[in-house]
Amino acid sequence: MIRVVNVKSKGKVEFIDVTDIINNAIKGSVEEGVCHIYSPHTTAGLTINEGYDENVVRDIIETLNKIVPEGQQYRHLEGNAPAHIKTSLIGSSLLIPISNGRLMLGRWQRIFLCEFDGPRERNIYLTIIPVKSRDS
Repeated sequence: MIRVVNVKSKGKVEFIDVTDIINNAIKGSVEEGVCHIYSPHTTAGLTINEGYDENVVRDIIETLNKIVPEGQQYRHLEGNAPAHIKTSLIGSSLLIPISNGRLMLGRWQRIFLCEFDGPRERNIYLTIIPVKSRDS
């Protein structure tokens, strides 16, 4: 089963916590299974990290900006080469187990859509795969 969630970014670079949106989207779909989460965008990725101290996200963004700075002589003609590179570094998909109908994330873990070329409207595709137990 595939579901699509839509997210609107507000800034050029931001990490948007989509954990609750995804949990709500999978609610009632399966009790046990896995959820493949995919961003079909070349300038927006997905990651899991701490979501309770906002400085963690700030540190990640600042570090990515140091590794892939704006204003360099990139060859990509659209002018958003850093966004493409950052997305490649972050990645575009996640695979998370589902138990008792919820994503199995650690206590501090949250799922982030990583926007590197906003503001934009983004889609996230969720493929929900049920796991059958040997008892059923």
